Amino acid sequence: MTTTKLINPDILAALAYCGHGSKVLIADANYPLAEKSGNARKVYLGLTRGLPTVTDVLEAILSVVNVEKAEVMVPEEGPEPEIFEEFRSQLNGMELSGMGRYEFYDACMEENAVYLAISTGEQRTFANILLTIGCA
Repeated sequence: MTTTKLINPDILAALAYCGHGSKVLIADANYPLAEKSGNARKVYLGLTRGLPTVTDVLEAILSVVNVEKAEVMVPEEGPEPEIFEEFRSQLNGMELSGMGRYEFYDACMEENAVYLAISTGEQRTFANILLTIGCA
């Protein structure tokens, strides 16, 4: 039995295939994963409204892999979503690269751009993060 924080066999298997530069999308419950994640391996984790959260999944993934870049979907106007500060905290202050909604969708739809796409039960808006895997 594994001793890491992450125990989901589908996610562990997918991460084992990832290498430096592979991308992983963790999406909120509103994200159209089936249509906007290209040919990525898809894992649907949403159990109930709000569970698990994107930050729960991010924490588990960070226990297994290093991340060298994080990209987020930013609103066209208004304040920065509060979850971005949580992302920065979990990523040890890493800068978040922002993209508009449709630019983010396009980035996730590029052929072979995203290896793994995970849907959560997250209810906060703009709680989507695209991670680039770093070196071990």
